[in-house]
Amino acid sequence: AGIKVLDLGTMIAGPVAGTLMADFGAEVIKVEQPGVGDTIRGVGPFSKGESLWWNVDGRNKKSITLDLRQARGQEILRKLVKEVDVVVENFRPGTLEKWNLDYENLSGVNPRLIMLSVSGFGQSGPLANRAGYDRIGLAFSGVMGMTGFADRPPVRVGTSIADYSTALMGAFSVMMALYYRDVRGGEGQQIDLALYESMFRFSDSMVAAFDQLGLIRERTGNVHFGAAPGSTFETSDGRYTIMTISGDTLFRRLCIAMEKQEMTDDPRYANHELRFGHIEELNQIVADWMKNTPAQQVHEALQANGIPFSTVLTIEDIAKHPQYKARENIVTIEHPKLGPLRMQGIVPKMSRTPGKISSAAPAVGEHNQELYRRLLGYGMSELEQLRTERVI
Repeated sequence: AGIKVLDLGTMIAGPVAGTLMADFGAEVIKVEQPGVGDTIRGVGPFSKGESLWWNVDGRNKKSITLDLRQARGQEILRKLVKEVDVVVENFRPGTLEKWNLDYENLSGVNPRLIMLSVSGFGQSGPLANRAGYDRIGLAFSGVMGMTGFADRPPVRVGTSIADYSTALMGAFSVMMALYYRDVRGGEGQQIDLALYESMFRFSDSMVAAFDQLGLIRERTGNVHFGAAPGSTFETSDGRYTIMTISGDTLFRRLCIAMEKQEMTDDPRYANHELRFGHIEELNQIVADWMKNTPAQQVHEALQANGIPFSTVLTIEDIAKHPQYKARENIVTIEHPKLGPLRMQGIVPKMSRTPGKISSAAPAVGEHNQELYRRLLGYGMSELEQLRTERVI
């Protein structure tokens, strides 16, 4: 609470950084193009004409409209910048410079300003001006190249993971900048965050393994070098179960769960390195056991022996799962058009300063009157003139 954020972004990577802060009390003001709004408002699935994606990622925000392509709109934004702590933007590099709304100009208006600039490839380098979206970040980071099966093309993750990882990194970096400014007596600063860099940072040992061993990570499907055995296994009743066995103790427990204790004395399986050398045969042994055993019996045996596992859940499973209910991972909000609307809850859980969903995602320009009057002191006649001129 007490932090004001101007969200100039569209879609996910920039705006969701603002949503994460809004979930914990920041006043996040979304600046949208008059009459159009954020691009994600036009992306389905839809219910009663409402984008459900927008309603998840736009929650807890306030919406104003402002045409930044007009000189008057640019002038108004500079006035707004004086009143806020943070600006979030994900325009292609060079766009804000054309409008004199880049960090150099805006920090002249507000030296304490923190500006999060999210782009596909960063503000510098030969690809800086290239557009970027989620799967482009996945591809360029090397993560997509090692995702999927060896005999098929690379695949993307089932959600916009590069966008969301960048949003998380963005919110984290803004909080570091706020700490430096407000606790350490520092100044504002610009944060230059590239979509591909968030994924590249989380690519575990990929760089070090190439540097030291010349190892080029390739697609291995559901097999990972950190698990032997480990894959996605189907039970006799058609449920998929995943399991990770990394250490010797876990391997012995798995052998007990499968009632194959003799495997613990097999020298081929004496340690993880040896077991990974026989990953295909080990995975086949586990696959045969599960294929002939119902899911409940498999899970009881794994649970009894302390083995990490999970059923591969669908949203139908998740919606009724007691763990999700106990953690309040799905919450219901009241939407003015849709009525009760369920969505993901607040993460993380904070013992003293928990977040909350205080408002549904706003309509385009819903808070024009409230915010322009409160922050800039505009009267009704001035607001009407701006509407007439299509500035707001």
